[in-house]
Amino acid sequence: MKFPTDPIHAYSAEMTSPQSELLSYIEKQTYLKTIDPFNLSGHLQGRVLSAISHMIRPQRILEVGTFTAYSAICLAEGLPSEGELYTIEINPEMEYLIKNHLERAPQKDQIRYRIGNAIELIPSLAGAFDLIFIDAAKREYEAYYELCLGRLQQGGFLLIDNVLWKGKILQKKKDPRTKSLDAFNLMLRNDDRVENVLLPMTDGLQIVRKR
Repeated sequence: MKFPTDPIHAYSAEMTSPQSELLSYIEKQTYLKTIDPFNLSGHLQGRVLSAISHMIRPQRILEVGTFTAYSAICLAEGLPSEGELYTIEINPEMEYLIKNHLERAPQKDQIRYRIGNAIELIPSLAGAFDLIFIDAAKREYEAYYELCLGRLQQGGFLLIDNVLWKGKILQKKKDPRTKSLDAFNLMLRNDDRVENVLLPMTDGLQIVRKR
């Protein structure tokens, strides 16, 4: 199953508003300068993140997993002028790209990036968040989820990426990472603290609302 490349997703991307010149630049730089460019949110998902942020109009956003800052900039598009976004990346080798890309963003003064382990850094951030996006180590999703849910405003939204894991989630024989994602999706569905919907777009996106 090739979720990011099947014809219906290609058509959906073609019929979606184009990405900005900056996002196109970041996408190209990601493919040129990283060994895992497919970690990028990309055009279609980026426009979804931007649309959700515009609908919610969050004052404060938290992102777990910056990579090259593409998704951070998409999410920041929906911030009001006084809003702020915190983004955390565990890999210090990404910092030069993050810094370069954020310096070019119209929302650069509203975005604060941190390099380090999110599980250690999130407790150091003051206040609650209206919107949180998790796109980091898959085996740590449950730990990130519990930590982030506690920092989410009541009625706030949590977005979680890659929950279909290239379609492997439907295979009978699952590797350990896929098993952990399958268990995570089941846990989310049964968690009475939230309401969720799993969107089968790109690599799977959970949209979670805290009750």
